[in-house]
Amino acid sequence: MVSVLVVTDQSLQRLALRMLLAAEPDLSVVGEAASGAEAVRLSAELRPDVVLVDGRLAPADGIATVRRLAEAPHTPRTLVLTPAGDEGYAYTALHAGADGFVLEDAALDELVSAIRVVATGDAVITPGLTRALIDAVRQQGTVHPLHRVSTVDALTARERDILLAVASGRSNAEIAKWLSIAPTTVKSHVSHILAKIGARARVQAVAFAYESGLVRPAA
Repeated sequence: MVSVLVVTDQSLQRLALRMLLAAEPDLSVVGEAASGAEAVRLSAELRPDVVLVDGRLAPADGIATVRRLAEAPHTPRTLVLTPAGDEGYAYTALHAGADGFVLEDAALDELVSAIRVVATGDAVITPGLTRALIDAVRQQGTVHPLHRVSTVDALTARERDILLAVASGRSNAEIAKWLSIAPTTVKSHVSHILAKIGARARVQAVAFAYESGLVRPAA
């Protein structure tokens, strides 16, 4: 059973999300929060597997909430409902420690699937937003200095190959086929890469690949 804490300052949205998620046999809504401070407090008390954060939570409060949850002793997986057309918000939330993103107008089955995936420790992001985030990272990479060379050097040649493939948007299955190795081996390598670079999610590894200079921004 995956426990979920819902965070949004919209009372009707909290009610709707609770009803919809509670209808799933493997999901349990253990609490609701109307503010970032309440979300952090309830997360510490209830220790949910996943915290679902509304990206429209009071100006800047959503990002601060994601950051505080990522730094908390009990670190839940954080899934952000991202406003459509605001990739900059998703990029900022990514750096704050978010583990996944779903557009706020996503279908129920997409949201439920995303919660399940994030709960397992994997990252989730919609294809369209992946492309937008990579483009945003490329633009940011044109101005960030090369500041993590020593960490990049800690990666093995195979890990660099896999990180490059991840940064290009390839799935584990596609990387496995490309390198002629088992998908489970790819997953293990990705886990090692995340540990070495201090990232919590796959999308953060994409940002790292560009910001470290391992992948050069397109002109």
